[in-house]
Amino acid sequence: MELLTPGPGLLIWTLLAFLIVFFILKKFAWPAIIKGLNEREAGIAEAIATAEKVKGEMAALKNENEALMAQAREERTAMIKEAKEQSAKMISEAKDKAKSEYDRIVADAQAAILQQKNAALTDVKNQVGALVIEVSEKILRRELSNKSEQEKYIKDLAEGVKLN
Repeated sequence: MELLTPGPGLLIWTLLAFLIVFFILKKFAWPAIIKGLNEREAGIAEAIATAEKVKGEMAALKNENEALMAQAREERTAMIKEAKEQSAKMISEAKDKAKSEYDRIVADAQAAILQQKNAALTDVKNQVGALVIEVSEKILRRELSNKSEQEKYIKDLAEGVKLN
């Protein structure tokens, strides 16, 4: 049991060594340790404050980013709307231009047809007039005293004439 219960001298010397070490630590080590702990606490508090500040800035940046995204969406929508309006306008203009070109071509064609029709009618009139003159000339050259011979001769001439 001697091992478990120390002697009174050992207790005094141990207590004396402990007190010397305690006072030395209290005078030199504890202020440095407490100063280090205070600095560490201040550094942690500063890091937390910086983290909160950065968190606030990130939230502000996120809000700004969302606002920019919303603005970009609005601009995109406006651009798409404008492009659709421009394409509709271009299509309308192209249709109008095509219709006016169609109307001009039809009018030109109708004028050409009318001109060709008039030219054909004039040509037919000229040919009929020439035929009438030719038939009249042949009738007048021949002296016919008999009416039946005149009618027979006119029928023969009418059958002989070919209209083009």
